[in-house]
Amino acid sequence: MSVKQLEKTSPWELHLTALENQSLEAMRLINELRVRDSLKTQFLSNISHDLRTPLTAIVTHAEILRDGMLGEVNEQQRRSIDGIIAGGRQVLNMVNEILTYAKGSANQFDLVISEFSLEDLMEQIRILNTSLLARKNLEFRSSVEGAVPLLRADRQKIAHILGNLLGNAIAFTPAGGRIWVNGRMALHDERPELVIEVGDTGVGIAPEHHDLIFREFAQVDASPSRTHHGTGLGLTIARQLVEVHGGRIWLESAPGRGSRFFFSLPSSYLAV
Repeated sequence: MSVKQLEKTSPWELHLTALENQSLEAMRLINELRVRDSLKTQFLSNISHDLRTPLTAIVTHAEILRDGMLGEVNEQQRRSIDGIIAGGRQVLNMVNEILTYAKGSANQFDLVISEFSLEDLMEQIRILNTSLLARKNLEFRSSVEGAVPLLRADRQKIAHILGNLLGNAIAFTPAGGRIWVNGRMALHDERPELVIEVGDTGVGIAPEHHDLIFREFAQVDASPSRTHHGTGLGLTIARQLVEVHGGRIWLESAPGRGSRFFFSLPSSYLAV
């Protein structure tokens, strides 16, 4: 725009032009961020796939050594091999969490619907966590209140949600504490839904952190000296898997009063 044109242009027109330029720049930045986010998600997915194969091989070969398939090992060697297996499985679990998160971020979750019992699923999760519960001498109870229909949902993904919430409860509940899981039918906006609760008598979470813990890579204690380590994705993945079913996830907690995590499934995922 020339000097003469500027002189003839009103302040209002100049202001509109500036706003249009700002809007175009904002759109450019938004598109750039979307591209970067997509590249980040693809990178996480690729690197998770590439890491999972050698990690699985390390754990498998360590198990072969431990089981004496290549010759007898003494007790000291066995303890060392057990350490390799435990560490390998821990890293492999973290890689699997990153891969699951990447799929959710890329909207690549496909629901595989099957019919199953909530009570059976709770028992499965209890069995998988028996050793962790026993190690901290934690009391565990599960229950279903009233008549809850069979579920017609993605069993693996619901199990993943329960597993992440229960693992979180075990990690943050001191030895000798209590953990419970229960399910019940409830109404939300006058519509029936299944509500599943995972509660504990652990350290609790301050109200100002309730939204934070469901965010990607977020941890209330992110310091290098923190007691509990991990990707910070467990609750984010739980939220993603709940939301892909059209449900909600929330918690009730306060420091020193334990935590109660809840998630819901709409009645469309119940065999009624």
